[in-house]
Amino acid sequence: MITGGIDSSRIQAMIAQLHAHATKPDLKPPVIATEPPAVPKADFQDALKKSLDAVNASQVEADGLNKKFAMGDDTVSLSDVMIAQQKASINFQGTIQVRNKLVSAYHDIMNMQV
Repeated sequence: MITGGIDSSRIQAMIAQLHAHATKPDLKPPVIATEPPAVPKADFQDALKKSLDAVNASQVEADGLNKKFAMGDDTVSLSDVMIAQQKASINFQGTIQVRNKLVSAYHDIMNMQV
């Protein structure tokens, strides 16, 4: 019987070949993936947010120590307050410099000829 231009006996023969190949033992060793596991890419937005959160945390810590010292808390010394304020100041100044570099790079890219 011919269906759609293909003889049904040929279809049966092809199915038999597929079954034979499916039941035939595979002599090749299985392929083992040797690629290292994918490392998640560092997202610029996440890195920037983490660094800004760290700067904010240092400023909040310095402010908290400053308030405790001003309230007369004996567990906080003046040197701890000054060191925390200097750390917060350095972190903030570094953030300002990075921002300035990013803005400068943005302006350079926007002024490029296409």
